[in-house]
Amino acid sequence: MPPTEHGDIIVNLARLMEERGITNVTLAEAVGISTVNLSRLKNGHVQGIRWDTLAGICTFLKCQPGDIIEHKPEEVAISQTAADDA
Repeated sequence: MPPTEHGDIIVNLARLMEERGITNVTLAEAVGISTVNLSRLKNGHVQGIRWDTLAGICTFLKCQPGDIIEHKPEEVAISQTAADDA
């Protein structure tokens, strides 16, 4: 599943979950959030994330916050796309 992009922020949660074979229900229950909120987070349809939620996701997935979300300035993303097309 491709990452979800929002301006300069890329959300990789769906990809991480897919790679690990983790379902929405499993992760939501482990972290203590609703499946609806997890789905919104995966799709980048949130304004923010609570630190304890991020920590819970990282603990369960055995990853770092930077594995879930990353900052990629637009000009870098554009130049990488051009390089990929070459």
